[in-house]
Amino acid sequence: MAQQRASKFAGAARPRQQAADAVPVTARRWALRLALVRLLIVVNLLLATNYMVFRYLHTMNWAAWPLSIGLLVAETYSYGGAWLFGLQMWRWRVRPAPPPPPPGATVDVFITCYNEPVELVRETTRAAVAIRYPHRTYVLDDGGSPEMAAMAAAEGAGYLVRSADWQGRPRHAKAGNLNNALLQTDGEFFLVLDADQIPYPAILDHTLGYFRDPAIAFVQTPQWFYNVPPGDPFGCRADLFYGPIQQGKDGWNAAFFCGSNAVLRREALMQLGIVTYVRDVERRVRRGFARADRVLRAAERHLASGDVRTGAALGELRAAVRAARWALAHGEPAQEVTWRFQRDARAIAGTLVSGDLAGIRAELAEIPGLDLAVPDVDAQRGIDNAAAFDALANRDASPLAAIESVGGLLRTLDMDRADEAQPVMPLATISVTEDMATAMRLHALGWRSVYHDEVLARGLAPEDLRSALQQRLRWAQGTLQVLLRENPLTLAGLSVGQRLMYLSTMWSYLSGFATVLYLAAPIAYLGFGISPVRSFEPAFFLHLIPYLIVNQALFVTVGWGRPTMRGQQYNLALFPLWIKAVTTAVGSVYFGRSLGFVVTPKSRQAGIHYSLVRPQIIAMALLVMAALAALLRVAFGLAHSGGAILANLAWVGYLLLMLSVIVRAAVYTPAGTAPSEAVANGRGAVSG
Repeated sequence: MAQQRASKFAGAARPRQQAADAVPVTARRWALRLALVRLLIVVNLLLATNYMVFRYLHTMNWAAWPLSIGLLVAETYSYGGAWLFGLQMWRWRVRPAPPPPPPGATVDVFITCYNEPVELVRETTRAAVAIRYPHRTYVLDDGGSPEMAAMAAAEGAGYLVRSADWQGRPRHAKAGNLNNALLQTDGEFFLVLDADQIPYPAILDHTLGYFRDPAIAFVQTPQWFYNVPPGDPFGCRADLFYGPIQQGKDGWNAAFFCGSNAVLRREALMQLGIVTYVRDVERRVRRGFARADRVLRAAERHLASGDVRTGAALGELRAAVRAARWALAHGEPAQEVTWRFQRDARAIAGTLVSGDLAGIRAELAEIPGLDLAVPDVDAQRGIDNAAAFDALANRDASPLAAIESVGGLLRTLDMDRADEAQPVMPLATISVTEDMATAMRLHALGWRSVYHDEVLARGLAPEDLRSALQQRLRWAQGTLQVLLRENPLTLAGLSVGQRLMYLSTMWSYLSGFATVLYLAAPIAYLGFGISPVRSFEPAFFLHLIPYLIVNQALFVTVGWGRPTMRGQQYNLALFPLWIKAVTTAVGSVYFGRSLGFVVTPKSRQAGIHYSLVRPQIIAMALLVMAALAALLRVAFGLAHSGGAILANLAWVGYLLLMLSVIVRAAVYTPAGTAPSEAVANGRGAVSG
């Protein structure tokens, strides 16, 4: 495998290095191009707004209101996307070459791996060790393989595995692997590489210079794949994202950290870890005091009339809770507030209990199986007295129990995060895409980022549809987890531009629902005569067509010289995947359902994967049948609006073109693979 991979690497066509390498771009030429893009953005948004106003005011078909409203909602979603894309490209930024690296900088190179083939990781390790700038290379092996450890030693690299603290605790996939390594190393900067990303020797020479600016937290470079088959059947190239989109985000200081091929400043990550730890502890403490307040209010409602002493104790404790919550709200450290409350709670409960011990014993005696004369656990009788006391604490009708349970609640608040392997987690663990969440938090703290548009590492792209879909699903799920857990529109510290740049990527993963409506509209009209608009009169097309033309002209201009068509096709064709990403992310965040973490396979999984694209095949079949039904009506003179049918047939043709890419990917086999073998393997893959 190593020889085959090296051969592919050596024979691969040289990728785009910088925008200036493919076509020499002078400052004047670049200024003219940016001016053209901005002009197209303005015209596109004006035409889009004109069209949407017309749609809202003049085109609703209330006779078919579910479809009519649905299509209008889908178009409104696309209109929002046009604004976000326009704002993103408004500050399209092409950076000049960075200065030389700062003198004496110490760098760690981290190669993250989890059960990948040893020989594959060897190639990356060997290239990492050969990076010119002085550094230390570490293989971060989350699989704990003895063979991987031997390989790292043979190649002159360090070898790190999880510490014992991670046993029995959440592992947080790649984020946990990196967090573990950060606490075992000490370089000022660190380069993150996936197991398959072979770095160029100059990768640090071309990126470290940005860190002369002490506000820079990370520098991201493109991810480029040397094994993409001709025609890119699986849409693995991301030339639009790793180019104009990242450069546009960079103009707003919102370039994304993408998990690999990036250099990060340790100081920024450690500051983020500490700030996140403090915020998490404060959040837990606030929730604990809120629960304490609810318990005490419930106890006061059940307080027997005439029980003056208990009522006074409850009042004192509620006052202590209010004082603690006020102190937290005004910035007092959570540890100090919690310690002071625990002291007051013990004093209040102790005074009351010592004055009414007989009453407490009477309540305890009512709990079945409790023997006050034995230790907390009586092995002979199988009695857990601690559990019995917990049962008392949970009895809402007992004011005395409420006082003790509140004290216990605050005493058990975990300031050291014993549920986690390490209290400080520099990389975010709230999502399976730890990179985006980490970048957003760094930006919220005021750190800056850089997108360096030069290919400085080459990696492996998925070589079959199943692997490609697994990878895209994980990206989409993780992005939506971040949206649901830390919405950029409400996250403190982000600028308006940064909020919108993060939202634009999250927004794109909601497109699956809009695509369903775009598919349903021509099927309903051509197949059943149900129109989503009042009428397809000339005014409708006069508003729509100029908008569509300028919109495409903008995409062509932005992506000039880059193969971006495949990306547009997959954005539409993967609508079932995007819908699944939304539903599973919601299930993960709000219902605690695990997403798991599937490492993208690094070798081709053979087969013909029709089962993976069944929804798209059904959609294509319905489109074709609706088109044939409309043509038959025209042939028999039953159609009343030939222009409308023609326009819808054109839309069907466009949709079929977009969807066809996923079907071609499902049946793709590399040159030299026998069709019978592919079919046989495919059946095995589907049945398994």
